[in-house]
Amino acid sequence: MHPKVALRPERFGALAYSYDTRRLSLLRDVDLVTVVRALADAPSAGDALAAVPAPKRAAVERALARLVETGFVQQR
Repeated sequence: MHPKVALRPERFGALAYSYDTRRLSLLRDVDLVTVVRALADAPSAGDALAAVPAPKRAAVERALARLVETGFVQQR
């Protein structure tokens, strides 16, 4: 995650807020939230995605790519 992004847990997943851009993003998938939180400790995004069930993995990968595009998650 970008250092200026905070996640707030919600019933539906989480809210991500960027203190840098003041953008808010709804993470409506619990698996996506799990992956975003795991990114800090995982050696790679692929390793973080390993916890996602195979049928949902492609959707979570697309959502993660969108978070990278919008600056909520940064590449290492």
